[in-house]
Amino acid sequence: MTHLQIGHSGETQSPLPYRDIDDDRPRLECGVFGVFDIPEASAVTALGLHALQHRGQEACGIAAFDGQRFHTERHLGYVGDAFTGPDLVQRMPGTMAIGHTRYSTAGGSNLRNVQPMFADLEAGGVAIAHNGNLTNFLAIRERLVSEGSIFQSTSDSEVILHLIARSRKAKVVDRFIDALQQIEGGYALVALTNKKMIGVRDPLGIRPLVLGDLNGKPVLASETCALDMIGARFVRDVGHGEMIVISKGRVESLHPFPASIARPCVFEYVYFARPDSVVNGRSVYEVRKRMGRRLAEETRIEADVIVPVPDSGVPAALGFSQASGTPFEMGIIRNHYVGRTFIQPTQGVRELGVRMKHSPNRAVLEGKRVVLIDDSVVRGTTSLKIVRMVREAGAKEVHLRSASPPIQWPDFYGIDMPEREQLLAANHSLEEMAKMLEVDSLGFLSVEGLYWAMDCGARNPSQPQFTDHYFTGDYPTRLLDREIAEGRNEVVERQLSLLVSA
Repeated sequence: MTHLQIGHSGETQSPLPYRDIDDDRPRLECGVFGVFDIPEASAVTALGLHALQHRGQEACGIAAFDGQRFHTERHLGYVGDAFTGPDLVQRMPGTMAIGHTRYSTAGGSNLRNVQPMFADLEAGGVAIAHNGNLTNFLAIRERLVSEGSIFQSTSDSEVILHLIARSRKAKVVDRFIDALQQIEGGYALVALTNKKMIGVRDPLGIRPLVLGDLNGKPVLASETCALDMIGARFVRDVGHGEMIVISKGRVESLHPFPASIARPCVFEYVYFARPDSVVNGRSVYEVRKRMGRRLAEETRIEADVIVPVPDSGVPAALGFSQASGTPFEMGIIRNHYVGRTFIQPTQGVRELGVRMKHSPNRAVLEGKRVVLIDDSVVRGTTSLKIVRMVREAGAKEVHLRSASPPIQWPDFYGIDMPEREQLLAANHSLEEMAKMLEVDSLGFLSVEGLYWAMDCGARNPSQPQFTDHYFTGDYPTRLLDREIAEGRNEVVERQLSLLVSA
């Protein structure tokens, strides 16, 4: 494996995972992980990142500190390909490390945007791993560039480093707070300095972050499944708007933001989090089963078999089966060993791309009235491929049920979700969608049913308990970059209109 040394950083380029451009699954930007005062910290971090691979498959990185210098590596591709072998600890020695798995939303899928990002500042080195999106990133970046800042990436995460570097505060923690008070959006942040590890969750707690304990030493991670992977004990969720400052023998809790009511992302339960994780005190697996139970009650249908779209549809399908009394069967088998390639398939091959990931189980489907259970429907392209595949396997009827409400609004907090014009449910009626997806019937979980599944009572319209704008259009923060872009578009349209009329 070739290493290109840039300062303290080692970077390698490896093939990206195969990415079907017609796949309309929602994607989350990343997962973060960090350990402090633990032997072979880089190896432990690599294990933690393995557990968070589902949060980002395009790239990964680790930054470690050995008491004298930082060692960073960033790679395109999977954790298991990048951070393996007996020489990992020799390449990246130290007792403190942070790591990141990435799926690109802000920026692009090139190496310069891979995290953790590192910079040598006046106060020493700082490495940052960031999950989420800043909704005022472009506004801040334009200001910083106009004032002379030079950016090495197109990622919003680099803005945070610049703000820390420009802060006039004396202490590194105060510099972080100064920077954080200028940014907006949804984020969970893990950072490493010469003496500290810092974890921060945005003021509304949109993106998740947990604190764990490994043999008396602190661990930070996006999900509890990463703690399980390394044998760490779950301590608690990092609170919304909380900053955890970890130093030798000390874990300090700060609250640098004005008090607010938490609104964690409900899509973590619908799709993103691993089912064996516990997010904000709720078992993801149990919540998804409850979604399926409620879906069965809301969208009753006579059928012979309940079939999940694997893997995320499995818990909801179990709940649907139990509530409806209709047998659950694995009518679709997922291939977990899809190959990797730089080559973009031709259109003809791409039409068969769904079979790279999913194969029909004809013995279960043939001659049956099938209810397909999926976690969500975005553009509908993947759903249509799967419906056609099930029909080709001999299904007599195909009914599609979504274990989440209709997605009608895009996201700006770290989920790669299409613009509203491309969202199926935002532009078509239920009947039109059923016809487009070639199903005998189509049904979605209601927003009320989703909140029931969360076991938190009815949705409070004046102060929703969760971030749920993809279903409701109720964004929890202002969207400054979006507002600026729309304002610029309006100016351009007015200018074009004046030119035409002239």
